[in-house]
Amino acid sequence: MRRMSWMVQLAKWGSLRLSKSHPMTTAESITCKPTPWFLLRAGAMLLMFGTFTALFYVDGSTGYRKKNQVFYLHQSFQMANEEFSKMNADGSLTAAAWQRYAAGRTVAFPEDRAVLPVSTQFPMPWPAVLQDYERMKPLQWNILWREYTKERGLNATPPEHAYDAQKIREQWIVGGVCSALAVAAAFVLLRTLGRSISADDAAITTQQGKRVPYPDLKTLDLRKWETKGLAFIDYDGAAGKGRIRIDGLTYGGFKAEDQQPAERLMQQIRSHFTGEIIEYTSVWAAEVKEQDSSSA
Repeated sequence: MRRMSWMVQLAKWGSLRLSKSHPMTTAESITCKPTPWFLLRAGAMLLMFGTFTALFYVDGSTGYRKKNQVFYLHQSFQMANEEFSKMNADGSLTAAAWQRYAAGRTVAFPEDRAVLPVSTQFPMPWPAVLQDYERMKPLQWNILWREYTKERGLNATPPEHAYDAQKIREQWIVGGVCSALAVAAAFVLLRTLGRSISADDAAITTQQGKRVPYPDLKTLDLRKWETKGLAFIDYDGAAGKGRIRIDGLTYGGFKAEDQQPAERLMQQIRSHFTGEIIEYTSVWAAEVKEQDSSSA
């Protein structure tokens, strides 16, 4: 923020020199449109929250359920390997005996079916490969698992733990929050795109489209103009009563190559302003003024 303060101050110093050599005519009208600085950041926020919304939606709707299915299937392969090893410890296990045993086993899914894909079969018998005596005999269940997942398009790497209903519900909640923030970012971006602040020789037109004549302007607060590019104008008169917020970083900007639209807008307003001005005394500005006096 300190760096931004010096950037705004330097912009003002440049505009001070510019105004001395090129006096502003009273008929000049200045319009400040949304800056690339603001549009880029608003677009980035929209993209970020939109991406988060999509990711949480996928996890809450199908992602975590599919991971749970992989988790319990993976456990079945480990369990089948352990049980085959125990039953064949003395080498007496026959193919028929193993097939009968394995055919009666099912995948140990949890009772809450809501945490699994809707297409999941209940009960689900052990996969056919686990019932194959010859395939199980080498006790290389991890190879069988990789082959099984590849054939069915499943992720061969299971999650470290299963996700319960509360965890899945959290994805929907956080996704909803991100969705609301994405909508808000889109609203602000689209609304700002169609707005501008302008000032001519008779009045200032706010970003909301309200035209306020200069005689109605009562107080100009410039205490944040030097550091944040923000100014506030209180008005009361024929245009009604209210406050105008001028954000120089959002509208116009302070780029020298663009002739510092926001600073020129403020000069235009100040050249017609007759009310009370509130601003901090700047040591930097005092030094500049002293140097100008010495060189005169």
